[in-house]
Amino acid sequence: MAQSSDQPKRRRGAVLLRLAMAGAGLAVGLGLFAWIWPEPDRSSQLVQQLTPANLAKAPSRSVTVLVIGLDSERPADPLNRAAPPGPANADALLLLRINPQGPLQVLTVPANLAVQIPGQSRPQGIGSLYRLGGPALIADAVSSLVGLEPGVPDRYLVLGRATLRSLVDGLGSIAANPTRSLRYSDKSQGFTIDLQGGLQRLRGSQVEQLVRYRDPSRPEQSRQENHQLVLRSLVREMALPEHLGRLTSLSQFLSREGMATNLTQAETLSLLAAGLSRPETVQFTAVPLAPPEPAPPAPAPPGVPPLRQIDPGAVVPLWPAVAPTP
Repeated sequence: MAQSSDQPKRRRGAVLLRLAMAGAGLAVGLGLFAWIWPEPDRSSQLVQQLTPANLAKAPSRSVTVLVIGLDSERPADPLNRAAPPGPANADALLLLRINPQGPLQVLTVPANLAVQIPGQSRPQGIGSLYRLGGPALIADAVSSLVGLEPGVPDRYLVLGRATLRSLVDGLGSIAANPTRSLRYSDKSQGFTIDLQGGLQRLRGSQVEQLVRYRDPSRPEQSRQENHQLVLRSLVREMALPEHLGRLTSLSQFLSREGMATNLTQAETLSLLAAGLSRPETVQFTAVPLAPPEPAPPAPAPPGVPPLRQIDPGAVVPLWPAVAPTP
């Protein structure tokens, strides 16, 4: 009788043991599922949901910004880092038209475009006006040459070479696809270009090499193409959700590093919100140039490209506005 009374207890014990083992197995199984399909990272989800519209409210009208790239490390530096040495010059000039209802438009203005200003005995490159009157004088000259409306460009942005490197390194790197290897060495400037061709990620110092390279057989065209390549990549990179969240702090850092502008922080974010909204539709235009003139008897100093003239048959205005995207 004692054995028969123990049997139900043993059966109940065995059932409880199996239930406990099943529960443990379920817990392990759920743990494996969690390892294979982990709980989504909420912070990552928030980053993925960021869009340019999160930066600020876009401007209500089109705004034109003159971007001046200098041949010095920073705008406040008394001397350039070029040949021949001396005060800083504008080495690259871009007009950006940020339209909240349309694509970002970019006009490339060659820094060696010839201008004649009162008080000067001969024409000079528009880039050299920076040392005479800063961004205001260049803005006036560009507006007159291109045929912009009074008061345009609305704002200016001056970058040194160190600013460009810091911008790229602040994003980590940018994608670029040079069509061939680029090689150049200038002992007078202590500057070397050594880039491989093909799709790659470039850091700040490599991007500087790319924007400064000139193909001797086609110096103006090659430089414009490289500037377009870098600007397209910068727009795409800044528009990525993982980079949008750091643009506020990055712009503040660049301002502390010496970037010169008459844009407020709020205006900068507003223009970024509009300019980055269509990163794949950037439209580039170049000032049409007349064929290069024969080399003068006394060549220009090393590192100084010959002056160029606007094509006399160019259609005016040189940079027509594009109708807003429906």
